[in-house]
Amino acid sequence: MKSLFRSLAAAMLLACLAFSAKAGELTIAAAADLKYAMAEIADAFRAAHPGDKVEVVYGSSGKFHTQIQNGAPFDLFFSADIAYPKELEKMGLAAGTAKPYAVGRIVLWSPKPELAKLPLKSLPSSPAIRKFAIANPDHAPYGRRAQEALEHEGAWEAMKPKLVLGENIAHTAQFVDSGAAEAGIVALSLVKSPALANKGAWTLIPANWHQPLEQGYVVTARAKNNPLAKAFAHYMEQPAARAVMRRYGFVLPGEEEK
Repeated sequence: MKSLFRSLAAAMLLACLAFSAKAGELTIAAAADLKYAMAEIADAFRAAHPGDKVEVVYGSSGKFHTQIQNGAPFDLFFSADIAYPKELEKMGLAAGTAKPYAVGRIVLWSPKPELAKLPLKSLPSSPAIRKFAIANPDHAPYGRRAQEALEHEGAWEAMKPKLVLGENIAHTAQFVDSGAAEAGIVALSLVKSPALANKGAWTLIPANWHQPLEQGYVVTARAKNNPLAKAFAHYMEQPAARAVMRRYGFVLPGEEEK
C-alpha cells in the first residue's frame, strides 16, 4: 500500500512539474490610454490560455521606456508613441521590430457638457474653468499632443496657470472625474469606456491640430525566447482584438478613420 501511495505521489509531482514547465508567464507594459481596451483583450487572451499567467501594468509610455532601459521585467511594451519602441529597438533592447497597433485621438472632456463645447482658444478666459487637466507633456504622449493642440489655438501660454498635470492619461481623466479639474484633454479611448461613457460630454479635437498619436509595440529583448509574448502580439492583430480597439475609438493599421 505504501508503495502505491509513493507511486501516486511521484506521478502527481511529475504532473505538476510538467504543468509548470508548460505554463507561461507574460508581463505587459501598456500605455494608460489602453486601460479598458487592453483589459478586455487580455481577459480574452487569458481565456484561451488558461494555464498561463498574463499581467498588464498601465502607466506613462515615457516612464516605461526609461524603466525598460534600466532592466524592468516587461516582455511586451505597448506605447502611446511608437517612437519609444523604435528607440528600444535601436538600443538593442527589443527582440524584433517595433510595429504600429493604433492611432489614438484626443478630446476635450468635462462632466459639465457646456464646458466640453468651448473652443480651445476660449479656455484661458473662461471663469468656469479654474483648473484644466492634461497629461504631463514631459513623458506622456497624450500630454504632448494636448499641448500641441492648445498651441495650435494660441491658448498654451495663457492656460499654464490653470494646468494640473497627470502622471499619465488615465490619471489625467481622474482629475476631471473627481472634480479636481473642471475639464481636460484626455484620450478618446477613456471617455468611451464603461467607467466614463455616461459622465459629462466630450468634443473630438481635430487631428490636424497636433502630431499623429501613432502608437506602437515591441517584444522586449527579455522575451526573445518567450513564445507567450509572440502569441499575444499575434493575437493583437486578430479580428477579435481589433474589434475591441475599434470600439474604443482607435484607428487601426490598414484602416481609415470613419
